Amino acid sequence: MSEGQQFRFGLVGYGEIGSTVGAGLRGAGLRSVAAYDKYAFDGPYAELIQERARQAGVRLVRSNQELADAADVIISVTPGSASLESAAAFAPCLSGRHVFADFASATPKIKTGVAERLAATGALLGDGSIEGTPLLGYSMGMLSSGPAGERVRDLLVPWGMQIAFVGPTLGTASGIKILRSVLIKGIEALHDEMLLAARRYGIADTVLASASKTLARPWMDTVHSLLPSGAIHAKRRAEELDMSAEAVADAGIEPLMAQAIAKRLHWKASLGLKDHFNGVVPRDFQAALDAIEQKMAEGS
Repeated sequence: MSEGQQFRFGLVGYGEIGSTVGAGLRGAGLRSVAAYDKYAFDGPYAELIQERARQAGVRLVRSNQELADAADVIISVTPGSASLESAAAFAPCLSGRHVFADFASATPKIKTGVAERLAATGALLGDGSIEGTPLLGYSMGMLSSGPAGERVRDLLVPWGMQIAFVGPTLGTASGIKILRSVLIKGIEALHDEMLLAARRYGIADTVLASASKTLARPWMDTVHSLLPSGAIHAKRRAEELDMSAEAVADAGIEPLMAQAIAKRLHWKASLGLKDHFNGVVPRDFQAALDAIEQKMAEGS
């Protein structure tokens, strides 16, 4: 790790992510780290927040203005649902000397809204997203984008953080994360539904072991296998998922995920992709997606 430049750093939010980043940077030698969390002094987890800050040597402040006064570079790690409200609260506090980047999990539209609310401040603005887990410490993988994206990367990477700049368009980093979450969080929900039902049948370990064999190969191999063949076999797979949903329901578990998957596959089958490809599996998943988009455009 190269020697980092000292600067005044601020965090909005001092929960799991904020406290991990704050403690990591202080441990790496960044001297000035402050944090503002509106629940730090009056909330159900106030004692936990204060103890984490005390142990890390992070200064907790009591207002947006105090944080703006204490820091030149500010990263927001609040929940995405709070991004717009938080930005509006910072609008009277920031100036041209500030770098401000919202790293919350939110849509590109929300990040654009954050920038709009802060545009008049003159601050250098950007957005970011977190791809890794706090279990990896403050070096968990992150992305940055927008006008401030490179600046954030260049200041924090020398202190041990892992931030990749993904482009000058604000919202790019957030778009990558939030769309990726359809798959990643979907996998979590699918496991919940599959295993809760499988436990009722007494076959949870066996079902998980069977699925693990299929998923043990490189993920792109799975993509190249499922998406092209799915263009031809969507109807059969939809019918199979109808049965899966029935089996989950029979186990006393509401088949939310199975029904949603069946609905999506029935929709894909309705596009007539099997006739489009004359019953032959397309050459790759891009060709399959191109055909789906073509059929969508024809039906619009």
